[in-house]
Amino acid sequence: MSQVKKINNALISVFYKDGLEPVVHRLHELGVIIHSTGGTKDFIEKLGIPVVPVEQVTGYPSILGGRVKTLHPKVFGGILARRENTQDMQEAAQYEIPMLDLVIVDLYPFEETVKSTTEEQTIIEKIDIGGVSLIRAAAKNFADTLIVAHKSSYTDLLDLLNTHNGSSEKEDRKQFAARAFNITSHYDTRIFNWFNGESKQEFKLSYLNGTTLRYGENPHQQAVFFGEMGEAFNQLHGKELSYNNLVDVDAAMELIAEFSQPTFAIIKHTNPCGLAERATLEQAWKDALAGDPVSAFGGVIACNRAIDKATATLMDNLFFEVLAAPGYDADALEILKNKKNRILLIQKPCAKSKLQFKSLLNGVLVQDKDIVIETAAMLKPATQKHPNAQEITDLLFALRLVKHAKSNTIVLAKNRQLVGIGCGHTSRIDALHHAISKAKEFKMDLNGAVMASDAFFPFPDCVEVAHKAGITAITQPGGSIKDQLSIDYCNTHELAMVFTGIRHFKH
Repeated sequence: MSQVKKINNALISVFYKDGLEPVVHRLHELGVIIHSTGGTKDFIEKLGIPVVPVEQVTGYPSILGGRVKTLHPKVFGGILARRENTQDMQEAAQYEIPMLDLVIVDLYPFEETVKSTTEEQTIIEKIDIGGVSLIRAAAKNFADTLIVAHKSSYTDLLDLLNTHNGSSEKEDRKQFAARAFNITSHYDTRIFNWFNGESKQEFKLSYLNGTTLRYGENPHQQAVFFGEMGEAFNQLHGKELSYNNLVDVDAAMELIAEFSQPTFAIIKHTNPCGLAERATLEQAWKDALAGDPVSAFGGVIACNRAIDKATATLMDNLFFEVLAAPGYDADALEILKNKKNRILLIQKPCAKSKLQFKSLLNGVLVQDKDIVIETAAMLKPATQKHPNAQEITDLLFALRLVKHAKSNTIVLAKNRQLVGIGCGHTSRIDALHHAISKAKEFKMDLNGAVMASDAFFPFPDCVEVAHKAGITAITQPGGSIKDQLSIDYCNTHELAMVFTGIRHFKH
């Protein structure tokens, strides 16, 4: 069986015409008979190149408002016929079916339509039927038929046509077929997920292309990012983002999204080590850094305001890997670009899934994201003493932070500043001891500070240690069978404690 196939007949039907012209001209030069329909036929005819209308082959016009154009045995027979199969070729001759050696078809822009409208009928009309069928048929019969399913492959097609003078080899056709099935499977996944909404009964996720990273979490691990980074941010400066950079950038951007006033967040290995909300950007930076200037070294930073010159001047004194902000003043950017490897990103509004995925064992875990943001009304007093207005403000600040750190987590905050944090500990009391030691190390005054815990206190030891450190108000979910012991201690020592009823574990 010959592995090389001469292209004599082609079917072209595409939504996007950009990049198609040189392909059509080259096919015409090679003497290929081109079949087409609709707007593609008109496009080719305007180039002065002869076209055989598909309707001439099928004997049927385009019907149902264009929904049915190519769905016909004379089209699919020409694609699927096995050239080495005697019966196939006899039937093709009997029914006057032209052999289609090249199929160039793309798909209606379903994804783009979903992004631009919520109007159901408009979206449904962009669910391609004929295109998917043609692509799958040609890809299945790659032994005889070459399929080009996306404009990104036009350059490769031209190279193939020029290299082989209008013929194709089986291995080339197989590679193009693999690309085609990648496109159709992705297309069907996006359609399914639109119909399925946020249901967690099925799991399908698809991205057409990945970005190969320098390496994974460690140099001996390979890594690829699947998705469109350009939809989340623009990189203005610095070296290529690494796997660890991306993980920390995501953590930083998720945390900073919780705050509306000028705020800086400093992240190290996905955990916050600095956070402050202030009236000015410069002061927010000073106070975020003050919380733990040691851990901030080599960290990833996010801000919710455009970076000005004064703030950039201060930031330039610290070595950090990445800064993500919604913008940069020109003079600030000039300062921050002094370090050639420093990565500077502009955050962009980006639609994100409300679901989280984690691969483990032989499958994938799917859950809702923890998007709860507590309000003052959700703080239920559990003690005789209630928190005052400043303490409520700080408790809410601490709660927005605590859910972004690895469990077990204790957050100490004062005047909308992180003054101590213990995270990733195997016991809650150890997390508290670590948070207090950090506060003392960096001369943070804990008198009048508040404490937030990501989960309930199984024993009263945490409220006792916090009280002795100067903490005056506490928030926790509540729900321990020994809650009363913590409540009794707080009542005896005039501490305010509120329950939220919401746990914020993060693993």
